[in-house]
Amino acid sequence: MPRYKITIDYDGRPFVGWQRQDNGPTVQGVIERAIKSFTGETVTIGGAGRTDSGVHATGQVAHLDLSKDWPAETVKNALNFHAQPDPVAILDCEKAGLGFDARFSAIRRHYRYKIANRLEPLTHDRGLAWYVKPELDAEAMNEAAQVLLGHHDFTTFRHTRCQAKSPWKTMERICVYRQGYHVFLECSSRSFLHNQVRSMVGSLRLVGEGRWTKDDLKAALEACDRKACGPVAVPEGLYLTQVDYRTPEEDEASFLAYQDSLKNVGADEAPADEED
Repeated sequence: MPRYKITIDYDGRPFVGWQRQDNGPTVQGVIERAIKSFTGETVTIGGAGRTDSGVHATGQVAHLDLSKDWPAETVKNALNFHAQPDPVAILDCEKAGLGFDARFSAIRRHYRYKIANRLEPLTHDRGLAWYVKPELDAEAMNEAAQVLLGHHDFTTFRHTRCQAKSPWKTMERICVYRQGYHVFLECSSRSFLHNQVRSMVGSLRLVGEGRWTKDDLKAALEACDRKACGPVAVPEGLYLTQVDYRTPEEDEASFLAYQDSLKNVGADEAPADEED
């Protein structure tokens, strides 16, 4: 059964999130409906990240298994045709190697947050950025953001209903910069906690407005207390932009090692999946 890796672009405004659920339309639901229309198969796809309601993506990744060995370009074109008119596009489709999993093969996820920082009402950015009127000092925000680099307990910037087993994450890269009236935050990590990026952006806004200093942000981080977090930024400014992966050789080696491990344990003792 061939496995396909697809890269996805979507506008999150009409959706209640990535993951299929009963309370509204989802990106996963749109793609699975398109697969059903194309192949007649009922398929569950796996995504690299579970973006929340209103959050966008320009580089989400998912995998899907089909019973027929279709050309990758055919799968891409068919899914794009059947996904319409929903604002979801398959940017790329390729055959995946042995052991590839959109979630567990990922080694790094990249997010961008977009703030529209101007007095005038929004037009083109409406629903696609956080509208902030007070002028923001992007340089001060960037300087303060560097305290978040490295391995930390990010409890302060974690949703109270976050299901991750540990609040410890490693921030590999974070920067804040201005382009015209837009202020962008970009950050990279192997994985993120629920609401982590939006929580960090909300606190950095306080720095940009001069209400917090770099030391205040550091104190909030070290408090390991959700109550120390600033107001959480709105979802419509957040974009999942890219997911980095292990090499095919690393995927195959990991898969074969997992298969070998199953030979030595009972079905109920099988190794659990790693936690994002």
